[in-house]
Amino acid sequence: MEELDLLKKDWKKNDNYPKFSEQEIYAMLHRNSSSTVKWIFIISVLELSFGLVLGIILSFTKFDIENTKFLKSIGVYNYYEAFVCVLYIVIVYFIVRFYLMYKKVSTTDNTKKLMTNILKARKTVQNYILFNLVAFAVGFIPFFSYVLKISADKASLQATGKIADISISVYILTFLAILVITGIFTTVFWFVYKLLYGFLLRKLKRNFEELKKIDF
Repeated sequence: MEELDLLKKDWKKNDNYPKFSEQEIYAMLHRNSSSTVKWIFIISVLELSFGLVLGIILSFTKFDIENTKFLKSIGVYNYYEAFVCVLYIVIVYFIVRFYLMYKKVSTTDNTKKLMTNILKARKTVQNYILFNLVAFAVGFIPFFSYVLKISADKASLQATGKIADISISVYILTFLAILVITGIFTTVFWFVYKLLYGFLLRKLKRNFEELKKIDF
């Protein structure tokens, strides 16, 4: 887009500057859009790879062993494994979609199709980001709430020999605290995704707006 912006400025400043045809401008926007979607695909692959590598590294640590024992002791290990499995399957689905969108944008041969594919690519990325944020919140709130409840019951059982009664107000305050923590982490993740994909989405939007000027 910087190249296109410079050309526009030169057109305004210098009437003798060579004029570019709509086909040439389309070619620039086509290359830029294809490159942008390719980077979206690459970043998503790197993101998945980072998660997998981190998981493999942690699997050899004492932390992972203790964490697995704890999850099994409270009876949620299978649910946790199923949730992670579904999460990775959906992420892989989105990555495949990004790759297919890249191929579509790369092989598009007319303005209207390119505009349509750009809109689809932006929507796919937005859905990907939304899924990750919602999946974190939906997974974290009930899981963390259950872990706190089981941990409190175990601590009470070990200390007094029986499970202590917890008032409704304590439940409410604890749940509100979990919501606040979830909100903070979700906001942090949103900023990370905004840094990773926001610039690329803005480039696609600018390309779309430029293509509209050519098409109409």
